Amino acid sequence: MATERARHHRLRSVLALFLLAPLIGEFLLGNQPITALPSVFLLAPLYGGGALLVREATRRAGRGWPTMILLGAAYALIEEGPVDQMLWNPHYGGFDLGAAYAGMRVPLLDTGVQLLQDVLTLHTVWSICVPIALVEAFAGDGDRTRPWLGLPGLSATALVFTAGSGFLALAQVRSEDFVAAPEQFTAAGVLIAVLITAAFLCRPPRARHTTGRPPPSPWVVGALSFAATSAYWGREYLPDGVPPAVPVLGWALLVAAVLVPCVRWARSERWTGAHRLGLAGGALLTYAWVGFEQARYLDVSRATGLIGNAVFATGALALLAAAVAAVRPARALR
Repeated sequence: MATERARHHRLRSVLALFLLAPLIGEFLLGNQPITALPSVFLLAPLYGGGALLVREATRRAGRGWPTMILLGAAYALIEEGPVDQMLWNPHYGGFDLGAAYAGMRVPLLDTGVQLLQDVLTLHTVWSICVPIALVEAFAGDGDRTRPWLGLPGLSATALVFTAGSGFLALAQVRSEDFVAAPEQFTAAGVLIAVLITAAFLCRPPRARHTTGRPPPSPWVVGALSFAATSAYWGREYLPDGVPPAVPVLGWALLVAAVLVPCVRWARSERWTGAHRLGLAGGALLTYAWVGFEQARYLDVSRATGLIGNAVFATGALALLAAAVAAVRPARALR
């Protein structure tokens, strides 16, 4: 009976992650209006399938969050490279991306440095890591690091992801009337392969140290996560005329400022699921306010856009509150 309950819980976790990834990645961000909510089922094979593959591959290999982050970066390049081709299309979605990202270029990949930074940040953090951390918050300590899918389920997920990616890629080619050069696809493929290889070269999680300075409270971690992810979006409001090197360097410094203390804190035995949820929750709340800013670009009335943002932001707050309640009993047992 207990085994059957555990199996059902894992299946619910799989379905939750499959749908949560596109809801956060597109709708909470404000890229899609609430009137387009049925399209979540078209986006789920790509977003949800990708998040599931990242999570399951990591947990099956006995690896931790460094592997998850690198695989999330590989997913980011897959989505905005071969699938959407946003990395190379100067008029993607009707926006003049060529002018917006006209600064420094990445050799071989032939795309803007800032565009690449944005792609890696948005998808690694919000499309992959945040949904995984939120859904894992509802799992017990045993289930959190255990695979949720058997080999048949994992194979089916890979098939769904591949089919969904192919469908969206063809749809993008038809709607955008744009195809990147073969050498651009090749460079992206090589970089994706390097990221995947590096992900599995990461060592399995080690025993945590009992000495040294403990991490701050989960609430402080959440506040710092919110501040850092909100600061990232501050580059959207830089005045005209700022040299391209400034936001590029600022991004690198911000990433370092987040990763260095998080790596140190995660090695402590006092680092708990509540801290991981704090990181994810702070980033989730950032998308909640960013969605209201993004609403002005939607192809719907301002009122419809804001109503949708309010609905999705409320749902994000409710989910985060439920996740906080779920990790409290586990934290009390530690």
